[in-house]
Amino acid sequence: MFVALWEYEVKPGCEECFQSVYGPRGDWVRLFQSDPHYRETRLLQDLSRSRFYFTLDYWDSESSFDQFKSANQAAYAAIDRTTEHLTLSERRISTFNLESS
Repeated sequence: MFVALWEYEVKPGCEECFQSVYGPRGDWVRLFQSDPHYRETRLLQDLSRSRFYFTLDYWDSESSFDQFKSANQAAYAAIDRTTEHLTLSERRISTFNLESS
């Protein structure tokens, strides 16, 4: 399984909207769910820095995620554009391959 870890610093006053868009029923999850290789997204809030959030996107493999992004470039870019006003910063921290046990 492949996991992409993202960090976001949310603008003051935008936390609720951010949680709605990036949460388990948000725009990103709805887009990702169109692909059978998508597994889930987890949204975490930093307890010591309340405007910092992290997402963990779970896919069957890195190639599945890359193929999804390539096939859905326009929709991916559209959501990215419509949500950029919610954050001060966004960065992909790292990616991981999880081994099955």
